[in-house]
Amino acid sequence: LKIKLLEVFSLVKIDVNCHLLMNTAPMDPIQKLFLDSIREYSSKSQASGGLVDAGSAYDKALAEEIAKLQRLYGGGDLESFPVFKFTDPSFPGKSVKMSKCPITKTYKM
Repeated sequence: LKIKLLEVFSLVKIDVNCHLLMNTAPMDPIQKLFLDSIREYSSKSQASGGLVDAGSAYDKALAEEIAKLQRLYGGGDLESFPVFKFTDPSFPGKSVKMSKCPITKTYKM
């Protein structure tokens, strides 16, 4: 049984590889240019660790906007998701038991 599974697996693997090789048609020039520009942007982005070709004017505008948002919303870290803490409310007095409800009729629709 294991030998049959290995044979089937190897045949499927060969078939998939052949299918992938047949579908690698040459790209048209525009598609190649587009993919090259995406790859170039990706490599520049990884090298700079942020936005590509963002100059000092962008950094200044970003700092001003963050300062404005901190003034408007009371400071804090604007780049992290806020943490919400919910607590169960406590009501003073006796708790209401639903088993002593005076309504005994049930209505059917």
